[in-house]
Amino acid sequence: MGLSSAPRITDDQQRRSFITVIKRNWHLLPYEQLLDLLGWTPERMAFTLLHDDFLFRKLGGLKPRCEPLTWAPPDDQTLQRERGIARVVETHFPNGLGGFDEPLFQFVSDLSTRPTRTQKQVRAAHRRFSPCFCYSYFALYGDPLLDNVADPYPEEYLARLAAAGADGVWLPSLLSTLAPFPWDNSLSAGYANRLKNLRSLVARARKHGVGIYLYLNEPRSMPLSFFDTRPQMKGIVSGDRAALCTSSPDVQRFLVEAIASICRAVPDLAGFFSITASENMTNCWYANRTPDCPRCSRRSAAEVIGEVNNLFYEGIRTSGTSATLIAWDWGWAEDWVEDIINRLPQASGFMSVSEWNMPINRGGVESIVGEYSMSTVGPGPRATRLWATARARGLKTFAKIQAGNSWELSATPYIPALENVAQHAVNLREVGVDGLMLGWTLGGYPSPNLEVVKEIGQSSSVSAIEAMERVARRRFGDTLAPSAVKAWREFSRALREFPFGTGLYFTPMQVGPSNLLWERPTGYTSTIVGFPYDDFEGWRASYPTNYPATTFIRQFETIADGFESALADLKAAARGQDASGEERRAFTLELNVAEAAAIHFRSTANQCRFIEVRQELSMAQTTAAADAVRQTLKEILEKEVILARQLHAIQMRDSRIGYEASNQYYYVPMDLAEKILNCEDLLSRWLGTRQTKP
Repeated sequence: MGLSSAPRITDDQQRRSFITVIKRNWHLLPYEQLLDLLGWTPERMAFTLLHDDFLFRKLGGLKPRCEPLTWAPPDDQTLQRERGIARVVETHFPNGLGGFDEPLFQFVSDLSTRPTRTQKQVRAAHRRFSPCFCYSYFALYGDPLLDNVADPYPEEYLARLAAAGADGVWLPSLLSTLAPFPWDNSLSAGYANRLKNLRSLVARARKHGVGIYLYLNEPRSMPLSFFDTRPQMKGIVSGDRAALCTSSPDVQRFLVEAIASICRAVPDLAGFFSITASENMTNCWYANRTPDCPRCSRRSAAEVIGEVNNLFYEGIRTSGTSATLIAWDWGWAEDWVEDIINRLPQASGFMSVSEWNMPINRGGVESIVGEYSMSTVGPGPRATRLWATARARGLKTFAKIQAGNSWELSATPYIPALENVAQHAVNLREVGVDGLMLGWTLGGYPSPNLEVVKEIGQSSSVSAIEAMERVARRRFGDTLAPSAVKAWREFSRALREFPFGTGLYFTPMQVGPSNLLWERPTGYTSTIVGFPYDDFEGWRASYPTNYPATTFIRQFETIADGFESALADLKAAARGQDASGEERRAFTLELNVAEAAAIHFRSTANQCRFIEVRQELSMAQTTAAADAVRQTLKEILEKEVILARQLHAIQMRDSRIGYEASNQYYYVPMDLAEKILNCEDLLSRWLGTRQTKP
């Protein structure tokens, strides 16, 4: 079929790519064969699907029924089909599909080696924002402290983050795996080893001025059978699980003792941040509706959620350590928040998503921003008001932003829209927040984006433009810096056209041209940053009004136009310019990121347009009308072939492309080759515009 010999897959690559393997085989292998492929037990798969950043939801909340995959010797028809595929592959990849210039996950090694002298930067002496914390660019999300091999924060990577301006990093945590779980010791198996690894990590990070923070989303729900002998602890029920009711004295005691035991075991832990209303059923008010729990239904949401945060803090206080608690208002209903803030421990901090509730107008559609928006320059009215409330109580205030990238595009290590990031940081400096969460699981690459935040946090007067100029000169030298700043501003302007809405998580920005196209509607519903399918209705969802199809497409075309124009100027500026080898390499890597971003945005526009035109074909009344529509479909498919081939070349030379920590690789080069086969098949079999059929 034109394939190269199978590449060698290292143990480290296997360890770091299990989500990619699961996603690529979710619709192909039955559950049992998927377990065989991974070499996993059913228990490990169940834990991963439940706790690895909502992986089961990303997969659609169900396992498709698949027939067992079996091998049989190929017959003549199969061999003919293989030869047809080989002809297509050889046409588009005359040098073969193998031969990585940079193997997948090479960035882990690159970031885990000591920076050269010219790459080193002085750690921030003055910090307007502290803590300024982010997530690892390559940590394994589910249970990172149990893995003694895949270090989430190698020392050299910590040094790079510190140089880029971070003085904190965070990890997910489960109390039942870090402290004895009094009702089922099996859930705590290995907790002593996790604490040992955590102590080691804290010690290494402190050498670089970096603190370690743990994410608390507790207590986690349990199977209904757990409550057969413990009815006094049973909270609200959802499916086959129920919440551990935080109004129960037994559960309260567990929370306090678990936090205290962690702090005693790791006395230099910097702190915790909490989410107390989320997709996880962690208390009876988690879902923003009055619970049917006999205890919590008589209490307000503010009482319950305020109490949970006080229990967390009581555990810290009991331990006698100096760990901090940051209470995040993620998921808190508008009419809860001020009452909750007034119930928070006096020594805790309060964090809000900076851009929440910002009004926007994109393509004439009025909407408000939820979160994960780099296209919007905050802060917004909700966060500003609530920070003032918290400050009046004497609480420290924190802004959660996305400095590196966002779900607007997470398949590149950062979105090079630096002016948006820099101006947001300037605005937050003026508002007077104390610290920043630089991003959720995405955005932890030591990027120029993080560096501009550092520059602004070190000065009370530096402007967004001045910060960008400093970063550009340091990275690319005096000759190339002006062109970089100009491009960053143009990328920022283009991104501000993003059609932000609730469809953010479902639109195919993350997978770009690797998403397959279909001649007929699949009928599948897109999944959260998982499988976009062809769910155009879900992609353009927004509040209070969905984006009209033509508007949604036009906005992505405008973004792509802006990125492509700025990228062309950036490439032209680099020709013939005198720069050192290291500066030129940095500039080349910057071009990779910008070009990959442009491809993802253009492909998103193409895919939307394809679905609209496919519908037009089904409605065509005459042969002439159908022929005109087929010509348009042909042009879209040919454009997707070009984009897939371009992105294939970039990923082959830059392992950062297509990767995000909690989703691992959204696609690998072979997926992009498959997209080309997909398009060629539609062109030949469906539209009849290709002579050579795959």
